[in-house]
Amino acid sequence: MRLLEFASVKLSLFLILGILMGHHFQPHVIPIAVLLFILIICLAWSKKMQKRKAFPHFGVLTSMTATVLGIFILSTGLPQNQPNHFINDFNTENSWQLKVTETLKPNAYSHRYYAEVQSVSNKTSSGNLILYVPRESLSETLSVGDQLLTRAKITSPRPPQNPHQFNFKAYLQKQGIYGQLHLKPGQWVSLNRSSWTFFERAANFRENLIKKLQRQGFGKQQFGVIQALLLGQRNDISEETYTNYRNAGAVHILAVSGLHVGILLLLLQFLLRPLELLPKGRAIKLIIIVLLLWGYAFVAGLSPSIVRAVTMFSFLAYALHLNRPTNTFNILALSLFFILLIRPLFLFQVGFQMSYAAVFAIVWTYPKLQGFWLPKPWLVRKIWQLFSVSIAAQLGVLPLSLFYFHQFPGLFFISNLIIVPFLGIILGAGIVVLVLTYFDLLPIVIVNLYNSTIQGMNEVIGWVAQQEVFLFKDIPFDTIQLLIAYAIILALVLGLSKVNYRNIAFLLSSIAVFSGYLVLSQWHFSTKEALILAHQTKNTILLHRQGNTLKVMTRKPDSNLTLVKNYSLGERIETVKYSTLLNRYRMGDKTLFIIDSLGIYPSSPAVDVVLLSHSPRIHLNRLIDSLKPQLILVDGSNYKSYIRRWQQTCLKRKLPFHYTGEKGAYFFRLQNQ
Repeated sequence: MRLLEFASVKLSLFLILGILMGHHFQPHVIPIAVLLFILIICLAWSKKMQKRKAFPHFGVLTSMTATVLGIFILSTGLPQNQPNHFINDFNTENSWQLKVTETLKPNAYSHRYYAEVQSVSNKTSSGNLILYVPRESLSETLSVGDQLLTRAKITSPRPPQNPHQFNFKAYLQKQGIYGQLHLKPGQWVSLNRSSWTFFERAANFRENLIKKLQRQGFGKQQFGVIQALLLGQRNDISEETYTNYRNAGAVHILAVSGLHVGILLLLLQFLLRPLELLPKGRAIKLIIIVLLLWGYAFVAGLSPSIVRAVTMFSFLAYALHLNRPTNTFNILALSLFFILLIRPLFLFQVGFQMSYAAVFAIVWTYPKLQGFWLPKPWLVRKIWQLFSVSIAAQLGVLPLSLFYFHQFPGLFFISNLIIVPFLGIILGAGIVVLVLTYFDLLPIVIVNLYNSTIQGMNEVIGWVAQQEVFLFKDIPFDTIQLLIAYAIILALVLGLSKVNYRNIAFLLSSIAVFSGYLVLSQWHFSTKEALILAHQTKNTILLHRQGNTLKVMTRKPDSNLTLVKNYSLGERIETVKYSTLLNRYRMGDKTLFIIDSLGIYPSSPAVDVVLLSHSPRIHLNRLIDSLKPQLILVDGSNYKSYIRRWQQTCLKRKLPFHYTGEKGAYFFRLQNQ
C-alpha cells in the first residue's frame, strides 16, 4: 500500500509544508490572501478543464493551493498581522486586563499560567502571554477563566544565553505566546467573571473533580499519577516519578493522549457491540462512541492535547465504522488536515508530532509485522501482537525521541508488555472512580484497591527505569539525522512490504547517506576550536573546545553543569576536562585578563580584553586608563547594581561592553578563525 496514493495524505503534506514555510518566512498576510484567492479561482477553472480535456495540471494547482493555504493560516496568527496585538505595547508600563486560559506546572518560585490579553489601557487588545505569580502571593492558585487587572510591564522572553541551551523563547512562540509578565504581590486585582465559556466550564469541572479526588485518601505519589492518567493534569507528579516513567519508555502513560483515547475507543467498540444488532445500529454506535469520547474530553478539561487526541480518534472511529482498511489512512490524514487547519501551531508541539507518528506507524506497520509471523498458540499470538504494536509505535517515534530527548529506553517493550495489556482495565476502573467521586459515592474499598494498583504500576515502572545499562542517554541527533532516519524507516517498511531491487536499493542508500553524514559531521566537529565565556549565575566559566575535547575553566568545578552537558551533546564532545580558572590567558596575539573579587590587576601592562568576575570593587575609569582594554566583559557572577554602573561607564567612554546576562555567551575570536 502506497501512502502517497491517497489524496488526503498528499494534501496534508503540502499543508504542513505551507505551515513550515509560513513559520520560517513570516510573510505579510495580505499578499498571501490575494495569492490564495487567485489559486482557488484557477483551481475551480482547472477542475472544469480536467473534466473536458483531461487537463493535466489540476493536481499541481491543488498542491500549490494547499501549500499557500498553510502559509495563510499560519500568517493570520502572527502578531505583526494583527493590528490589536499587545506586542505593540512591549516594554511600556500599561494597564492590562488578562484572562487565564491554561494552568501550567509551577516551578520552585512561581505559579505559571497562559493568559489571554483582553485590553491594554482600556483599549481592546489580543494575544497570549505566560504569567508568573509568586507562590507566596496567593493562598489559592488561579483557575482557568479568572480575570485580572494589573499595571505592569510585559517583556519578551529571553533567547538562550548559552550555546545549545533550550530555546524557551522559540518554544513559547510556537505555542503562540509572545510575552511574559511577572506579577508581584499586590500588583493586581481580580475581576468578576462576565461569563463562562464552554472551555472554562470544562476546566472548572476538572478542577472541582480533582479537589474531590484529593479528599479520598489516595497516596501522594499515586494521586499525582491518577491525575495525569485520567485527567491529563501532571502538576502534582514528583520529578522522581516522572523521570522513572521517562527512562522506562512509558512517559506517554502520564498524559491523556492518543494511547488513552485509543484504548477507550477499543473499550467502547467492545462494550457497544450489541447495538449493531439493532436497525441502523452501527450508525447509532458510532454516534454514541463519539459523544462519549467528547464527554471524556470535557471531564478532562478540554486541554489542547486532549482535544487533539479526541479529534483524531473521532475520525478513526468513523474509519472503523466504515470497516475498510484503506480508509484508515485517508481518515487519519483528514483528521491531521482538519486539526492543522484550525490550529496550525499544533504542528510544532512534540506531543502532536509523536501522537501522529505513532498512530501512522501502527496503522501502516502493524499489519506487516503480523503478516511476517502469526503464531498459532493463543498466548504467544497475543504477546506477539502486543510486541508488534509496541515495535511499530517505537519505530514511528524513535527519531523524534532521539531528536528532542537524546535518549532511548532499551527496555521500552517490557514496560509496554507489562502495563499496556492492563491499561484498559486501569483506565476503565479509573473512569468508574471518577464517576463515583463526582457523586460522592466512592467507597474506601475501591480507593484502597485502585491506590494499590497505581502503586504497583509505579513500582514496575521504577524497576524498569533502574536498569540503567539498557538506557541509552546523551545521543547527539540533529535535524538532518531526523530526516534521514525517517527515510531509513520508510525504506525498511517498504522492504517488509515487498522485497525487490528498488526497495532494497532505497534502504541501503538511506543507510549509506546516514553513515556518510555521521562521518562528515564527526570530521567537521573534530577540526573545530572555540573559546567561549558562558553565562552562569554566581560563577565564571570559560569553555575551550579543541576538536572533540572540551576544557572547562572555572573556580567552582561541577560535573553536573547543565550548560556543559548541553554544549557537549550539541557539539559531539567526547572528553570533558576541568581546570582552575587563571587570571591571564593568551589568545593568539590577544590577552585576556580576569579580575575577580579581590580586584587585583597589573598597573602597567596593557591587555586587550578584561573580564570582571565576582563583583570586584574597582574604579572602572582608572582600570581603563591603566590597562587600555579594547573590550569589557561581565558575566553572571556579578551584582546587577555593579553591572549597571560599569555599563554606564563604558557607554560614556565609548568602550565595547558585553554582559552575558543580556547578550548571551561571548565567543572569542581566535587567531586561526
